[in-house]
Amino acid sequence: MSKPAAPLKGRAARLARLMPSTGPSTAARTPFVLLVVLLLGGGLITLLLLNSALNEGSFRLSELKRDTTELTDEQQALQRDVDSRSQPDALEKRARELGMVPGGSPAFLNPDGTVRGKPSEATAPPPSPS
Repeated sequence: MSKPAAPLKGRAARLARLMPSTGPSTAARTPFVLLVVLLLGGGLITLLLLNSALNEGSFRLSELKRDTTELTDEQQALQRDVDSRSQPDALEKRARELGMVPGGSPAFLNPDGTVRGKPSEATAPPPSPS
């Protein structure tokens, strides 16, 4: 049988303490370190993709808000135009431009077929001198 190795003395003992022992612990650490590096890398890539998706949604939201504002302004302008043309004075002016005249006294039909009121024909006023 072999003799046990003699303990190291002096400088050799100090160097032996500084150098890590090679054994199964180094081999078992490598897959763990690779797993941690892969998980961290995957997490960073996932965060990057998530951040990009959120920024894209933010830009789309800004664009839709701007479009909504423009369409609301256009709708309000159109509503003002309709309101101005629906005023009685504007309707009368437009009717006269089309050649319409105010009606005479109206007549109504009763449910039994008799006429109530005395109808009269609408007459155009004399043309204005202008």
